[in-house]
Amino acid sequence: MIEWIVRGGPMMIPILLCSVVAFAVMIEKLMYIRRISINTRKFMGEISYSLKRNRADEAIEMCDKSPGPLPKVLRAGILKYDRARQEVKEAIEDAALHEIPKLEKNIGVLATIAQISPLLGFLGTAIGLVGIFQKIQVKAAALNPVTPADISGGIWQALIAMVAGLLVAIPTVAAYNYFVNKVNYIIREMEISATDLVNILSEKKAE
Repeated sequence: MIEWIVRGGPMMIPILLCSVVAFAVMIEKLMYIRRISINTRKFMGEISYSLKRNRADEAIEMCDKSPGPLPKVLRAGILKYDRARQEVKEAIEDAALHEIPKLEKNIGVLATIAQISPLLGFLGTAIGLVGIFQKIQVKAAALNPVTPADISGGIWQALIAMVAGLLVAIPTVAAYNYFVNKVNYIIREMEISATDLVNILSEKKAE
């Protein structure tokens, strides 16, 4: 592995750094999503049951004990249970504005790494090719024959750097798409649950 890194040339260092950062972000996001995951339908059913029986304190307590952005968003709305529908919606929207950035945190880092890793690999390829032509020029100027050994080192560098860049980019793109879809799903669940909560509180106020 060390030999491949050395042969890959100077661009292997930033490519390796990108791989380390991407891996760290993937682990962090997987742990975060796992930590905040709840059964949305079951949770919303319990909240609805408590509110329909005028047990707002019980619903707030359930939100406090549950992880993730959804309970926090719903809690903000429940605290305004005796207010007008618009005030409830505004409280929910304000809470969502604080929670959504937490969901999206560091996903942009994956997108950046997915984009620059192949470019770093192609830059390493270009550097390797420049080295090859430089050797050919020096040999030709000295009227010395160019041997395969003179060319192979540059080709090694060109190919290894390109392969390394792609090996980092491909799984990073896959991880980025997975996390974007996961975050969008969580946000949709939040929106649906928030709408249900507003409707429940409006119905209770109308009774």
